[in-house]
Amino acid sequence: MATSNKVYAMPPVVDANSRILFLGSMPGTASLAASRYYGHARNHFWPILYRLYGAGAPDESYEDRLRFALAHGCALWDTIASCERKGSLDADIREAEPTDIPGLLRAYPGIEVIVCNGGIAYDTLARHHGRHPEVLRRVVLKLPSTSPIPTRQHKGLEEKAAAWLEALAPFIESQRNA
Repeated sequence: MATSNKVYAMPPVVDANSRILFLGSMPGTASLAASRYYGHARNHFWPILYRLYGAGAPDESYEDRLRFALAHGCALWDTIASCERKGSLDADIREAEPTDIPGLLRAYPGIEVIVCNGGIAYDTLARHHGRHPEVLRRVVLKLPSTSPIPTRQHKGLEEKAAAWLEALAPFIESQRNA
């Protein structure tokens, strides 16, 4: 008897003040088990997000991290609503069903920037919703994955953080000046 390896996305973290939507692909097994975005201790997302806003080390409490994100106009979600996957690697994703990104953008029209956390998130958004008017009227950025797995261009936290800071600085600055 075959066992299903179907996994499902978590609900978005978003509110009426959200201006930047951070999209992953599908949370890894540690994140899903804990029901926490970027729940793996080595993922670089939270340290990078806190650096973007000059806040130092991330809060220990997940609830405080979510409050920090929302207080800074940041929303979190994923591009894949469900898929078949053994383990946590994006390369193992099969039978992906997209989330309703256009619906979220309609519900939260203040979102101005969509940040795709890695290539799979970007490719999934582009394939399923890239031509949708709700997506087209936003700035879409493809940034290096915050996974702790090194890539050719971004070996670790420092290189990934620098790329994120460079790409997002204009939008964060405009938030501060708003």
